[in-house]
Amino acid sequence: MVFELRQDLKLSQQLVMTPQLQQAIKLLQLSRQELIETVQQELVENPALEERVSSETDSGDEIPEASSDIEKNVELKEDTFPKETDWDNYIEEFNTPGRMNFDPETKEAPKYEAFVSKKDNLKDHLLWQFKMLSPDEDEERVASAVIGNLDVDGYLKTDIEEVASESQTDPEYAEYILREKLQKLDPPGVCARSLEECLLNQLDFLGIDNYELRDFIKYHLNDLGHNRIKNIAKDLHITTELVMEYAEIIKSLEPKPGREFYDDIPNYITPDIYVYKEGSDFVIVLNDDGFPNLHINPYYNQAVTSGSRNIDKDTKSYLRERIRSASGLIKSIYQRQRTIYRVTESILKYQREFFEKGIDHLKPMILNDIAEDLEMHASTISRVTTNKYVYTPQGMFELKFFFNSSISKKGGDSIASVSVHDKIKKIVEEEDSKKPLSDEKISKILKSQGINIARRTVAKYREALRILPSSKRKQY
Repeated sequence: MVFELRQDLKLSQQLVMTPQLQQAIKLLQLSRQELIETVQQELVENPALEERVSSETDSGDEIPEASSDIEKNVELKEDTFPKETDWDNYIEEFNTPGRMNFDPETKEAPKYEAFVSKKDNLKDHLLWQFKMLSPDEDEERVASAVIGNLDVDGYLKTDIEEVASESQTDPEYAEYILREKLQKLDPPGVCARSLEECLLNQLDFLGIDNYELRDFIKYHLNDLGHNRIKNIAKDLHITTELVMEYAEIIKSLEPKPGREFYDDIPNYITPDIYVYKEGSDFVIVLNDDGFPNLHINPYYNQAVTSGSRNIDKDTKSYLRERIRSASGLIKSIYQRQRTIYRVTESILKYQREFFEKGIDHLKPMILNDIAEDLEMHASTISRVTTNKYVYTPQGMFELKFFFNSSISKKGGDSIASVSVHDKIKKIVEEEDSKKPLSDEKISKILKSQGINIARRTVAKYREALRILPSSKRKQY
């Protein structure tokens, strides 16, 4: 065998992920809040990127046409940006010694959070109450050990022996402090070790001394959860009507005493785009509220493009790179907004009946339908529709809501699975509570409406809607 060394020329095509393209893809899949946070971070890190003040914002509401080639840099010229800052006077004033006075009207207003009191948590609330009882050192150690082992719902998640060991006392004394002092604090039912103990303590707080109700809570909460009303009545030797009365009392109690001290902050959804109906047509409007209007610092741009010799080579190279990064970010944002607009426009074209009449008229649709219409890849459509919300005449929806599977109907037509969800929900709402419909009966009702759906599919959709089975929906 003879080995030889030679050169061969081959032509091939491959996709190169440039930094600009990677940035555009990253921004495309961010939610509105994540995008705003990313832009704010870039404003801090990039001196060439600035936020245009409201007085300088253009009056037009249309989206600027972004070039399809997102890798091409924005062309920057000296006359592209207006002269907004007198830098010579700024530097001269900045270097002037002495005290500088500011107009009080220009100062930033105090934050809203400065006027809002901090919400008290459960542990602080309990410790404050316990200290009002003037406890001694031993009692304080036990109380601290118990309160420190409470979960967010107010339940004690450790054994009394561990509490006694942690507080350096005996279990009998720790049990006494727990039952006679801590479990009598507000909110009622707190510091319990089980659901039964929590509910029984609430009965004591309300002054309800009924042995039948107490036995109901001690031994039949599981039966109540499975709606075994007759079994409870038989075991307690009472009528089913009395069982239902006791059940209503139990439902009025609080199974999670610490609920009112939850510090979860609600997250409000802000739509990325609005769809309004004007006359017989629809109008699509992008939501730009709260979003910074970006532009490139004209001083740095002029320093790079004017060919000034007062700036050294390394500084000019750094500024040029920062300007290129800023222009790439601006173009990627415009491309993102334009893509969201086009996807919403395509969805409106396919789902026009939904926007006009409601969820019953939602059509089956997949990502490829929109991808083929816009000549994009399905993965791009998936990124665009993730965590993006649209406000419509029918309510607020995530863009992914409009993509769902189909279920066949008689005559060869099909219906969206989400529409079937809504039909099942309405059937359950209209049923007789004393004779709730089984999954099989719901399946037959849907088949009578021309929707071919199996019983197990009904069960899957019912569970997705968090609707209990018929045995647990029955009311006596």
